[in-house]
Amino acid sequence: MAFLNSLPARGDLVELRLGPLRAWMVCHPELVHRMLMDPRTFDKGGSQYDRLQALMGDGLVTCRQEAHRRQRTMLQPDFRASRVADYTQLMGEEAESVCRAWRAGQRIDVSAAMMALTTKVTSRVLLSDSLDDARAAQIRRALGTIVRGLFVRTVVPVDAPFRLPTPANRRYRRAVDRLHAVIDSVIAERRRGTPRDDVLGTLLAAARDGGEDAAVTEQEVHDQLITLLITGVETTALCMASAFSLLAQHPETERHLHSEVDTVLDGRRPRLDDLSRLTYTRSAVTETLRHSPPGWLFTRVTTRETELAGRRIPRGATVLYSPYLLHHDPASFPDPELFLPERWLPGSERTTAAQHRAMLPFATGSRKCIGDAFAMAEATVAVATISGHWRLRHPPGPVGQPRPAVTLGPRSLPMICEPRSRIPVGTPPRTRSLAPRTTVTSRTQDPRTAGDNGVDDA
Repeated sequence: MAFLNSLPARGDLVELRLGPLRAWMVCHPELVHRMLMDPRTFDKGGSQYDRLQALMGDGLVTCRQEAHRRQRTMLQPDFRASRVADYTQLMGEEAESVCRAWRAGQRIDVSAAMMALTTKVTSRVLLSDSLDDARAAQIRRALGTIVRGLFVRTVVPVDAPFRLPTPANRRYRRAVDRLHAVIDSVIAERRRGTPRDDVLGTLLAAARDGGEDAAVTEQEVHDQLITLLITGVETTALCMASAFSLLAQHPETERHLHSEVDTVLDGRRPRLDDLSRLTYTRSAVTETLRHSPPGWLFTRVTTRETELAGRRIPRGATVLYSPYLLHHDPASFPDPELFLPERWLPGSERTTAAQHRAMLPFATGSRKCIGDAFAMAEATVAVATISGHWRLRHPPGPVGQPRPAVTLGPRSLPMICEPRSRIPVGTPPRTRSLAPRTTVTSRTQDPRTAGDNGVDDA
């Protein structure tokens, strides 16, 4: 990450030599926008997407530009604003379900808990209730193993090391096989059952009804589900885990968020009309995506010779851009290492048009993440719901820094639960809430630890 952050000082477009290979890193947000708005010249490709394609097939994320429009048109209705609004209740239900079993003083792995949450939410949106708890757990474990193994497979340019029967390679292959087997079993069961109004239902209907020019094949149904699971589960889980870690390190910011949650929700689950009022919570999620973007490095491949920043880029060249680099460039974001949700509050003088251009957690243009609104709603609802019941504290000692893999974020995040309620922990939840309406701030709840993890930057 330090190397990435050093590149803008070398220019807006920096040539990198990766052994015998050459690549170009785009360091200026305007050039990144130019590249992303011209997907026919700068298409998906490179070792990153070639290896992802081996896992996901030719789905929405990995397909080349000529196939993208048809796929996106087919899936877009399931992610339009009105559908995302319909998902708000289930997001709150699953967030409550995840934290219901926590106990005061318990040490939990927040990363694992957020993966469980996003797996349940995403599977319900994609597959309704087709996944029982056992198969959901299988998917969650498989995704964890796959993501750990993907990064090295996307950066090492030869396949030979991954064909060796090492323990890591065997674990990766078993996880891939398990994920595909679970998805195949769900598709087979659904074909024999009643049609449902979910993403799998959309795909199966397109497979039945598509004409010769736009038919969806059996393989594409499978590939799209794998793609949406892999991209929809881990990235949002990492964002939420990073948010709780950053909030715990910034007690004053956490108090602002808790105050808003208590005022807006008053102890109940978030509703659709609450999302527009949870402005500070949403700003904290946005600042987390700036500070610790799960998608931190992406590649494109030129389909023809072109010019960028006054340099000739040959056809077939690998061009990289990094949201992490853009989000941490002080030319766009003063004090980039500080965690400041106030940057994103409506009317804030901190946020300029140039900063909005430099903020690219979901990319832009026609290949912008189809689930951007869904992910923002899911993270906002989950952070608000859990923060209404619990404060999550780091154990004593230094907070570990996340290591980059194919995504960026804490793979394991142990934190300690502190209830924000006077209701005895373990009391069966009421229909309205797991917590009462009385808030105890971090300063009064435990004066011995209230400031232990407060630092000026993350």
